[in-house]
Amino acid sequence: MDELDRRIVNTLQGGFPLCEHPYGEAARRLGLSENELLCRLEALLAGNILTRFGPLFDAERLGGAFSLCAMSVPDEDFERVAAIVNAHSEVAHNYERAHRLNMWFVLAAVSPSAIGETIRRIETETGYPVLNLPREEEFFVELRLTA
Repeated sequence: MDELDRRIVNTLQGGFPLCEHPYGEAARRLGLSENELLCRLEALLAGNILTRFGPLFDAERLGGAFSLCAMSVPDEDFERVAAIVNAHSEVAHNYERAHRLNMWFVLAAVSPSAIGETIRRIETETGYPVLNLPREEEFFVELRLTA
């Protein structure tokens, strides 16, 4: 990342304009053209500097639900199970961990009952139990990257 990339990330993580042309407005605030901002963001994503660029919605405030889930999957079956889990639109992200519970993913759904339904489908499709770890208390820690 160069200095301009750092400025882009720091500026956009602190707020994104809600208007008819948000990228144009964000670019204007940064002193860039809209095309230059879009090209920079695409390059950051393509280079895996950023893994995601988009909004984070509080599913519960919108009437939905989310939960952290974990599974214990044998190494030889991990790729098959990951493909099944990831095929569910409710799966926000999925990570492999070096632990007995080696697959961790987040479910976001339209309701708490939909979380349970998705877990049951994943268990049926994969043949492995899913540990459901719903949030009990929320803590907000803001991450701001600076140079």
